[in-house]
Amino acid sequence: MRIIETKGNQKLMDREKTLFLCSKRTPIGLYEKVFQWTDSLTKNDCIACFNSTEMEKEVLLALLMARIPTILFVMNRFTDVNNIQIEQALREGRMLIVVLKRDEPKGKGMTPRLRNEFVLSTVQHVICGYIKTNGSIFPLLAGRKDAKKLVKESNMTMIAAESDMKHERWTVAQDKTLLRMFYADMGIHAIHKQLHRSYLAIYTRIRSITQSEEVLKGREFEDYVLSLFNIKEDGPLVLQEWQGDKSLGLLSPESNSHPDFVFRYDQQEFAVECKWREKISKELSKDVFTEKGIENYKKFSADRNMPVTIVLGVGGEPCNPELLYAIPLNTISAILSQSRPITDFLVSTENLDVTKFLPLPSTSETKTYTLADKRKEFPNAYKPWSKTDDDELLKLYHQGMSLNELSAKFERKRSAILSRIRKLTSTL
Repeated sequence: MRIIETKGNQKLMDREKTLFLCSKRTPIGLYEKVFQWTDSLTKNDCIACFNSTEMEKEVLLALLMARIPTILFVMNRFTDVNNIQIEQALREGRMLIVVLKRDEPKGKGMTPRLRNEFVLSTVQHVICGYIKTNGSIFPLLAGRKDAKKLVKESNMTMIAAESDMKHERWTVAQDKTLLRMFYADMGIHAIHKQLHRSYLAIYTRIRSITQSEEVLKGREFEDYVLSLFNIKEDGPLVLQEWQGDKSLGLLSPESNSHPDFVFRYDQQEFAVECKWREKISKELSKDVFTEKGIENYKKFSADRNMPVTIVLGVGGEPCNPELLYAIPLNTISAILSQSRPITDFLVSTENLDVTKFLPLPSTSETKTYTLADKRKEFPNAYKPWSKTDDDELLKLYHQGMSLNELSAKFERKRSAILSRIRKLTSTL
């Protein structure tokens, strides 16, 4: 693990630092305990954190709103470039963004642990919001006397989700305030203090009047995949269609079952379907390659006469996955039958090679010429080799005659000459 880029106030790395850690899927009933800690901080503190889980994102926003000096560690590249609070913190010199990258090849589930180990080596104190004893973080803290737990797992049964401070319905004015603060990246804690509603009520309301988290993750991953194609104005690669999911209640258009993108490259069309998952499911046929979904893509491929490729992101974040696979539709049955491992389709997370997505030459395009056609150019094509021909071929080959010269001499294709030489020399 190494630092490849930094942005912001470099002097923050020299300060005494506290790292905030928490396990995934922190129960929302624990938010109040965590934010009591963020409220206790002062501008003399310096907090290091990540931005990959829901709790980490909310803690980051709470730190920025409280104007606490903050160091954000991210993997591979910084993606939240339009976050209002981050932009302001960078301008005011109270934030540093540190971009990390792995040196060794990627392995399943390894990057978060290596990242945590690296960052832990740079800080003097650790604050744990919620750490599962059977999780990946817990072993890293063994023996560290500077690690403090805000919530112990043994006390979880004693902590119930808070009750809503207000039980009346949400008014239009409250919804407007909620949305304004939400889209200003102020975070759930700032909304909680402004509207005096519970974290659960705010979280539920945000989900009910904005796009669902799954839809947002899907859109994030689509944006990421599109950026890897590096489309340039007046370039050979053109985005022809971008199919967003649309629905009204239980009604949704048929086009929702189509792949996300249709591209054209030098007059050849191909389609791409984007999927992101936190981890690879043991049952790919139920999670990623569903029977109905594959049927829809096959129909689309046949109707539009173009290949379809599934681009699958795994781990990390939708905008910055750990692993990336480009899986042609016609290879999915082999993956599901385990005759081919999915690792055969790993691709770079830096860019996508367009040629991997282009249609294979059709049968008509690769049609073999007739024997008569071939013998117009090579009169001896497919004729048996005589003993005299073999002897002469070896003699001229050992004298240094080139393949082109031998091809012209024996009136056979270069590939036929090379194949015969290999056969004759292997029997010597």
